[in-house]
Amino acid sequence: MPNTRQAKKRMKRDAKRRLRNRYHLSRMRTYIRNFRRMIENGEIEKAKEYINEVISVIYHTASKGVIHKNEAARRASRVYKLLNKAIQQQQQQTQA
Repeated sequence: MPNTRQAKKRMKRDAKRRLRNRYHLSRMRTYIRNFRRMIENGEIEKAKEYINEVISVIYHTASKGVIHKNEAARRASRVYKLLNKAIQQQQQQTQA
């Protein structure tokens, strides 16, 4: 337990921030998870429309300071990479 008034204030502040950070992080992970499921289920067109929302949520999370901007860029890159790979596979299947 905190011993000083300032430590008590800091504890309350940190608790609020922890909840806010957890909300943003959970939201971002949910969007990414839903996107991955679309790719796995072969819903490429739906994923193409959804990717803008996913990227937006990733960068929004970084702007709130929950994740570092480089982590946001890395996650966005991986999401794009996943979509492009799925599109390539789909094109190869239609050509074959």
